[in-house]
Amino acid sequence: MPGRTGRARRIVGIGGAAIGALLVLAVVAFVVWANLTYPAERGPLESVAQDERVTVTERDGAIVMSPSQGAETSGLVFFAGAKVEPEAYQATFRETVAAGQTVVIVQSFLNLPLFETRPLSDFTSLAPEIETWAVGGHSMGGVKACMFAESEPEDVTALVLFASYCADDALAGRDDVDVLSLSATNDGLATPEKIEASAVDLPDGTRFEAIAGAVHAQFGAYGEQPGDGTPTISDDRARAEITEALVGFLGG
Repeated sequence: MPGRTGRARRIVGIGGAAIGALLVLAVVAFVVWANLTYPAERGPLESVAQDERVTVTERDGAIVMSPSQGAETSGLVFFAGAKVEPEAYQATFRETVAAGQTVVIVQSFLNLPLFETRPLSDFTSLAPEIETWAVGGHSMGGVKACMFAESEPEDVTALVLFASYCADDALAGRDDVDVLSLSATNDGLATPEKIEASAVDLPDGTRFEAIAGAVHAQFGAYGEQPGDGTPTISDDRARAEITEALVGFLGG
């Protein structure tokens, strides 16, 4: 009996060690996967850096884009899509910022916005001159923005969704938050059908706009994305339409 008990304990110990090793490998594999990001395209990024109308600073886990002059008192805290480098959205917001809006682009933990645990104040405090804030995001980042709009209603006046939708209907009955849902007709990920099906989860009066011929990846500047559709308009045209919708919404 003692021999059998000893063997059983060794077997349990070996099994436990094996499970522990598998868990460690799984965590390592996940971290590696999360850090295989979609990088910002160099050309659009350099164009922003050379634009004297826009000031860009990086601090405290975020990128702050502000107009060099003529700033409005409203701003946007924006969450990047899953595994997309936040720098990839600088080109998206270039003209919006030049028009007077301040945009704070969040660098989320492990490049996954749903893992973000910091309060909204950590990002709004980076631009203390701004009086009213909208939250927004692209794809998974939009889901996180919905969560902030739900959990911090006193600090969020508007919600901006780029090719995204909320995870539940918590905002459906709200009348104190304005919403812009901007999608793309050729999006292969957040498809028009998904956007339409999720519309009931947003407040009455939500502004829905679709960019004809655009795809999921054109909301940033990070190249092609697996599973996406085929664009029939240029990146410049897509950005121009995003800017028109965003400036009209935030400044309206």
